[in-house]
Amino acid sequence: MTDKLYEENSLLKTCAAEVVACDELGKGLFGVELTQTVLFPEGGGQLSDKGVLVLPDGTRLPSAHSREVKTEAGVRVLHEVPSAVAVGTPVTVELDWTSRLDHMQQHTGEHILSWAFWKLYGLNNIGFHMSERLVTIDLDKEITAEQAAKAEDLANQELWADKPISMGYQPAAEALQLPMRKKNTKLTGPVRVVAVENGDICTCCGTHPPRTGLVGLIKITKFYKHKGGTRVEFLCGRWALEDARAKMLVAQEASNLLSTSEEHVVEGLTKLQSEVAALRAKVREAMLAAQAQTIAQLLAAPPTDSAGNKVLVAVEADYDPLAAKKMMQHLSDVPGAVVAVIYQNGERVNYAFGLGEGAQANCRDMIAQANALFGGKGGGRPDGAQGGAALTPDWQEKAAQLKAWLLAR
Repeated sequence: MTDKLYEENSLLKTCAAEVVACDELGKGLFGVELTQTVLFPEGGGQLSDKGVLVLPDGTRLPSAHSREVKTEAGVRVLHEVPSAVAVGTPVTVELDWTSRLDHMQQHTGEHILSWAFWKLYGLNNIGFHMSERLVTIDLDKEITAEQAAKAEDLANQELWADKPISMGYQPAAEALQLPMRKKNTKLTGPVRVVAVENGDICTCCGTHPPRTGLVGLIKITKFYKHKGGTRVEFLCGRWALEDARAKMLVAQEASNLLSTSEEHVVEGLTKLQSEVAALRAKVREAMLAAQAQTIAQLLAAPPTDSAGNKVLVAVEADYDPLAAKKMMQHLSDVPGAVVAVIYQNGERVNYAFGLGEGAQANCRDMIAQANALFGGKGGGRPDGAQGGAALTPDWQEKAAQLKAWLLAR
């Protein structure tokens, strides 16, 4: 059994230990079990600590992940390293403090923010997730922007008060007598309780700082409806600071591009959006007028294939997918027509095939030929198919080859 020093002192950054077991885990990794460790294994929603095992000869084995493994004899803590280490080898365990502090800030911040929602509005945290640069809690009811702001304010007041945080094991029966926001009556044996003075109390296996001030900052970044309740995204400490800094730079860049002050960015974007919508409407109007002319030219003297089908092929550069769809609809209304719409859109060339009523052809044959010519992918039914490929300089030559193939079938 490994002595979990991180449970007693979350600020401890190094310790001496001895290897008691080394398991081959596969994929070039080995699980090293030590007499004691300062590296927290992933669990309770918290990410694993990162660190290094230093061997007597100075070799440094990085451990980017450690985990708990339950056995009949108890729980083992395995440090995943890239090479085997002999049992009995003395090692020095060094903690990546930046990563530890990041994770403690997020986890303790989660406790305090969850408590704030519970304290103010009776909301329960029914889900917690932490990944790199994203932390979420799921609340059992929907919230408003005003409620989110007030809970965020209360949570940060807990930090600014720099309250002490106590951690320790208690019998489950005693723990259940505490004013915890979440009580699990199924708990048995000793349980680890994390308590903020005159604040949040809950059971938890994670690492937490000795005082709330070390969390630094709690900032809600987004919240939205989720499964009948609310998912709240937030960041704490260094992650919150860097996120705010990045968003500040985005706001400054947007204000520069719009030639307005940062507080008027939304107003400027709204105006720009309106102008773009008006321009798009004009472009679409012009495109539809040009499309009507193209359709008229195609229908003026359509060539026919050996089966007597009218072969209507439209080839367009820099075309809009919606306009292409409308063209297909118009041309497919022509009885006995075999229709192909081939167009360039951005860095793609797209193609679609359809049949007018009574046409004697199979669109699956057409899409197969198009895929072969353009090196693309697509499929469909006998009466309609579509696909696309990466744009190449000779795409219009290939379109001409496809038209010739349609006529010669």
